[in-house]
Amino acid sequence: MRRPYQQIQRRKSRVVNVGNVSIGGNNQIAVQTMTNTLTSNAKDTLEQIERSAKLGVDIVRVSVPDKESSNSLKEIVKHSSVPIVADIHFHYQRGIEAANNGASCIRINPGNIGSIDRVKEVIKAAKDNNCSIRVGVNAGSLEKQILEKYSEPTPEALVESAKLNIKILEDNDFTNFKISVKSSDIFMSISAYEQLAELCDYPLHLGITEAGGKRTGSIKSSIGVGNLLLKGIGDTIRISLSDEPEEEVRVGFEILKSLGLRNRGVKIISCPSCARQQFEVIKTVKNLEKKLDDISTPITVSIIGCVVNGPGEATMTNIGITGGGNDTHMIYLDGKKNNVVKNVDLENYLEKIIRRKTKELELNQ
Repeated sequence: MRRPYQQIQRRKSRVVNVGNVSIGGNNQIAVQTMTNTLTSNAKDTLEQIERSAKLGVDIVRVSVPDKESSNSLKEIVKHSSVPIVADIHFHYQRGIEAANNGASCIRINPGNIGSIDRVKEVIKAAKDNNCSIRVGVNAGSLEKQILEKYSEPTPEALVESAKLNIKILEDNDFTNFKISVKSSDIFMSISAYEQLAELCDYPLHLGITEAGGKRTGSIKSSIGVGNLLLKGIGDTIRISLSDEPEEEVRVGFEILKSLGLRNRGVKIISCPSCARQQFEVIKTVKNLEKKLDDISTPITVSIIGCVVNGPGEATMTNIGITGGGNDTHMIYLDGKKNNVVKNVDLENYLEKIIRRKTKELELNQ
């Protein structure tokens, strides 16, 4: 139904594989999250992974800070429905173990690992196990020599760190990697990614690190990540929130859906409501978003409280409702008036027709 006014022209990048997910090139931008359970507890970690998987997450990262977590990783990889990235922190040995235990990708922050020899050992393990690498440059953990040169984290410092580590990987004949240059500062992150995008064709993993809680983090990430995506930069994203991983997935998909870069699940177009509304728009939208969380088939729904903009929006969506007087509201299907509803439980009624329309769309795919 509704098509984006303008399509984004993405930066051309090479393709890297994270398990069965291809990153870069013409592949869809992947949504990632990270578990916050103890990785040593495989049961809890897997349950959290699967909750995110139901929401459509493409890749999940787990923290591997110790030997117990490394051992648990083997069980997690075995039962996970999505590829697993192992974040090895300071410990190069955890990287070797992660590759041997089936991780699809290892996230390394070379500034934390130590000597180049240790990085080389991780590269060898990745090669031997067909495991990709993410070079995770972070403003909070730059190499000592780079901090000495720039005095403080800057976009140029982040990019120089990335270049140094690209060279290490390339010198060891390893090109199955993607890169991130994250900062909690939006402007620093955007500038670093823009510079890096000009210097190489490796896939870029986007994120504003330590972005904050659900509200502030979502806003910061939408501005920073959204700004880069609008310019065609970015092949995979993670929205870093002080919240549950599922919320990171929801926000990630909403950013991509808003830009026409992914089309998954129910996209609700709704008014903010005002004195003209003829039913409780805010309550209806909030509850429907929760009830329809499980739908993966792309479908657009307009929920407008009055006739000022309602009919116009409804002509561009799969399903629409426009509020009318005397508890009488117009329902639109595929942009056309279909029927009038009066004195019905709107939430349950809309859920029913949205699910019915979703099944119809699935059959026609």
